[in-house]
Amino acid sequence: MLIRPRDPADLDACVEALAQVHRADRYPVDWPDDPRGWLSPADLASAWIAAEAGAVLGHVGLTRDGEVTRLFVTPAARGRGLAAGLLGSVRAAVRGPLKLEVSAEGEAAIAFYERSGWRRVRSSRADWINAGGEPALLHHYVSS
Repeated sequence: MLIRPRDPADLDACVEALAQVHRADRYPVDWPDDPRGWLSPADLASAWIAAEAGAVLGHVGLTRDGEVTRLFVTPAARGRGLAAGLLGSVRAAVRGPLKLEVSAEGEAAIAFYERSGWRRVRSSRADWINAGGEPALLHHYVSS
């Protein structure tokens, strides 16, 4: 398994990996009309992938203002330390603390972040609807 910067040629494989995650976990809650664009928001500074044998197993992005975004690992690849490795790549690229937000519905992600030393600093309501049909509750974290 290799963690490396994402290349534009990786986007189709990233979309396939995201589709696997969406089917298993409803992340993102609503499948985007343009999944390639969703993986490359306007404020994206960098992105990394975890890949093995030509398949993308995980992905993470970093915005220009130091926010971790679009972090996911395919269901079949979980339990191998890929999320921690992807976050390690982000941490190696940035001086100072990072931030991220996660939906309250993402209990496994929340547990992972808290085990990894991230600290919840506040919560807010999103401008998108969660699986329950109400504005999602977002928890905001900073790295230690």
